[in-house]
Amino acid sequence: MRLNRILLSSALVVVALVVQVSVLSRLHLPGAVPDLLLLTVLGLAMVYGHVGGALVGFGAGLLADLAPPADHAAGRYALVLCVIGYCAGLIKPETGQVKSATGPMAVVVAAAIGSTLLYAGVGALVGDTAARHVGLAGLLSTAALYDLLLAPFVVPGIMALARRVENDPLAETTGSASKATDISAGWLSAGTGLRIGGQRNGLRVKVARARTARAGRIKGVKRL
Repeated sequence: MRLNRILLSSALVVVALVVQVSVLSRLHLPGAVPDLLLLTVLGLAMVYGHVGGALVGFGAGLLADLAPPADHAAGRYALVLCVIGYCAGLIKPETGQVKSATGPMAVVVAAAIGSTLLYAGVGALVGDTAARHVGLAGLLSTAALYDLLLAPFVVPGIMALARRVENDPLAETTGSASKATDISAGWLSAGTGLRIGGQRNGLRVKVARARTARAGRIKGVKRL
């Protein structure tokens, strides 16, 4: 990942984690907790692609695993967000811009449900059965609802900020200038109108000189 991506992703992930732990987790909402960290990873993944999304998801999940008051094994949420970031990055549009909000909203719902199931599945493998006692169906429905309500205020802003950091006007100007130089050099070296015009002018000068010389000779003959 480039330096600007690393700096932006780190800043957004830290802010999202702080808000997640200090504000959202203390709302005591029924069922799941709105996952601001998941929405941040989704927004960055839909701009950076599957590789960038996987890296951002792994780093964000690992930071959440180590940040207090984490009560689960380290690496569990890192695995979840790594998979979610990779899958979300696969639907990155070619132009980098989303034409409608239907696709991102569907991705948010699928990611909320998928991350909850994957987190519960990994927990079952390591012996954590907390999801069974809380109720998996209630967690899935509330996680999708909360994330869907929070997504319009988070995902579009993160995607716009990431695209703005990705676009470098100085680099584009330099690239355009180099292209113009290459094009002009190609036109000059390709032997098109400029060279042909020069050759024609040279031929005209030679023909004019030859005619003048012939006229001088004829006049000289007549004089004699």
